[in-house]
Amino acid sequence: MSSAEQTPETSPGAPAKRPGRLTAAAALCGLEALALFAGGLYMLVSGLTGAPESTSQAETGGVTLIALGAIPLLAARGLLLRRSWSRGPAIITQIMALPVAWTLLRSSGALIPAGIVLAVVAVTSLALLLNPRTTEALGIRGRA
Repeated sequence: MSSAEQTPETSPGAPAKRPGRLTAAAALCGLEALALFAGGLYMLVSGLTGAPESTSQAETGGVTLIALGAIPLLAARGLLLRRSWSRGPAIITQIMALPVAWTLLRSSGALIPAGIVLAVVAVTSLALLLNPRTTEALGIRGRA
């Protein structure tokens, strides 16, 4: 194959193609970030309009959720760019989501389906992030 015929995927020294598992994990982290931002904005707006029982608690909770949304957002970006550091924050986010999902599952009403969705996303993300192909794509070496 001549150098004119080489594509980025086949040229020597070109980075390997990002595995679908890595892209899926990044998408799920991005989805979680979006959900945290939306929940934070909702709490912040309801706190500012005076709808909740404690406006200061709603405002603090809203700002906290927005700040926490930055973690999976940065992790998602890092995963898409194949940065090895991004796996740690992504895994921590999923581990933190599991007790939240459990609490939602023990609630009532519309919170139960939300807990199911969160649990499925967290477990799926963990499986994708711990997959050996994902680890290899991020350049993380196992123990010698």
